[in-house]
Amino acid sequence: MLRDSQYLNRRNTAANEIEHKYGANVHLLDDPYLFTMLAKLCHPECKQPAINQLLDILYRQLVKIVVNAEFPLIETQLQTRMASTHPEGHFTAAVIDPSQSVVSVNLARAGTLPSQICFDAFNYFLNSDGVRQDHISINRVTGANDQVVGANLSGAKIGGDINDAFVVIPDPMGATGSTIRSAMNIYKDRGKPKRFLAIHLVVTPEYLAAVTKEHPEIVVYAVRLDRGLSPPEILTTVPGTNPGERGLNAKQYIVPGAGGLGEVINNAYV
Repeated sequence: MLRDSQYLNRRNTAANEIEHKYGANVHLLDDPYLFTMLAKLCHPECKQPAINQLLDILYRQLVKIVVNAEFPLIETQLQTRMASTHPEGHFTAAVIDPSQSVVSVNLARAGTLPSQICFDAFNYFLNSDGVRQDHISINRVTGANDQVVGANLSGAKIGGDINDAFVVIPDPMGATGSTIRSAMNIYKDRGKPKRFLAIHLVVTPEYLAAVTKEHPEIVVYAVRLDRGLSPPEILTTVPGTNPGERGLNAKQYIVPGAGGLGEVINNAYV
């Protein structure tokens, strides 16, 4: 059995990230490829079916980044087609542990397609019996002046416990944090997960402050931090160092942002 150190001495690899002061559980990616794809998605001339195609590209790449950084490895025996003629065709290597369980959480409606993309991706390299998709129908609730005052939960299909699982929440736009915080509360009494992983395209300083305060255990990955309504002098500082950062307008939409992505994805502007 071939044992080559290059296949064995592997470690989880962190993605390139921008410098910030939001805490060790927040990962703001420094990835020009993903940034460019996201810019295309956010452009006002981007329509279906390109929207769904770009979401597929973005979230499949995000799955790779998160798995490389977070998922456990296991030493196992592999076989290639050359094993019939060379004993070295069998070799030992460190791979992603296929027994790791995962729950992908669909936060309807902006999170529906991203969750399905993640669910499909996990099934390719993990034992499918340990990969589950849950469904939560939840939306922001607005009060006076269209300010977000909470989240309305209208239904949930939770397929079991979450013990030792990665609970992955692929929510494209992290604006106020009300939806993620509500989703986290739903799972708090369903077991002890290995980790909660929120995977976003865009987040705001307001989102990061709210979510990490209420649920400090959550690990956040995002392609872009939007703080476009901050004063110019703040935009020259390291993110997370100044409480005057702002990324939400008066109606609590993200700037620069992508507009209401749940509406854009579904061509349903209600």
